[in-house]
Amino acid sequence: MMEKDRYKAFWDWFLTHEKVFFEVVKSRVNIEQQFFDVLAPELAKINNGYYFLSGMCDENTAELIVTVEGDIRKIAFAEELIAAAPELDHWKFTALKPETDVESVKVRLNGFEFTKDNICFYSNEIEGYPDEIDLTFVYDDFTEENKNSVTTGICIFLDNFLGELNFATQIDTFSIIGKNEAQKDLVPIEKLKEFLLWREREFTEKYKDVGILAADDQFSLFEGTLNNGMPLMGVINISLLKYSAKASYPWISLLKIHYQGNHEGLPQEKDYNAMNLIEDKAVELLGSEDGHLYIGRETADSSKSIYFASNDFRQASKVLDRLIKENKEYKISLEIYKDKYWQSFERYNVN
Repeated sequence: MMEKDRYKAFWDWFLTHEKVFFEVVKSRVNIEQQFFDVLAPELAKINNGYYFLSGMCDENTAELIVTVEGDIRKIAFAEELIAAAPELDHWKFTALKPETDVESVKVRLNGFEFTKDNICFYSNEIEGYPDEIDLTFVYDDFTEENKNSVTTGICIFLDNFLGELNFATQIDTFSIIGKNEAQKDLVPIEKLKEFLLWREREFTEKYKDVGILAADDQFSLFEGTLNNGMPLMGVINISLLKYSAKASYPWISLLKIHYQGNHEGLPQEKDYNAMNLIEDKAVELLGSEDGHLYIGRETADSSKSIYFASNDFRQASKVLDRLIKENKEYKISLEIYKDKYWQSFERYNVN
């Protein structure tokens, strides 16, 4: 069944229950058992990784928010599901947790409180990486002992303040410190949205004329040895590693196929051929005309890693998710992360 058919089946099912669900959400009585526990298995039929929140927007409108907890691999599926939702008088359907006014964001966790009054930030410039958005968040009561609780609390605060999509995509790296460790003037947290929008506009303007990278593929074979002594074989498009506008393709997808290797961790001929077919299909479906670049592959220690860079993550997440489902004879994992300067591949430095 195609994704769009699964979406339709879900919403057809929801329509048969929506009046009961509305009353449950409105009353807040047994909402876990009578709504959430009923909804969860139906969403799981579409894809894994869906979560949800619900409440009343006003006296006559209930809201269902489908969230993926910031998982880049799943964002496109939440957006598509909500885009397929029917128009209902008493329901509002939302993809991903929306942004919230900073005044109303108050997080309490493990005895700590997180508000606009005790969180500030400043931006760091990283030499050689001018487009990188690296932020330091300053929390008044931060210590090494409460680091885990404070980090979780600030992430929840940012998730609610910025919104799930913006928090997952607009900040490249960040750290958290106490006020006594600050090395720059502190900026009120309420100015963070404005700062991130400014950086995004600046980035878009800088790369708006880059266009699609012309095909000039030059692949080279690399051989190495892992720390455990196993050999590594890499085939990398070195022409791409010399590309001056890497930041216009900031999303790296890593499709990792696990197989039963020989004594050196390398594949037998059957697995080698089967994995090549999966790789060829991925390259075919993620073409440069759609904003994707095939960087290459690595084979070592009973796994094959296939790398792409993309100007957006949505299509890559959908294509590679489908390939995983179509090739269940292998354990295949997918990772998608932001790496504007392709630092993941500096070990193949060819400059």
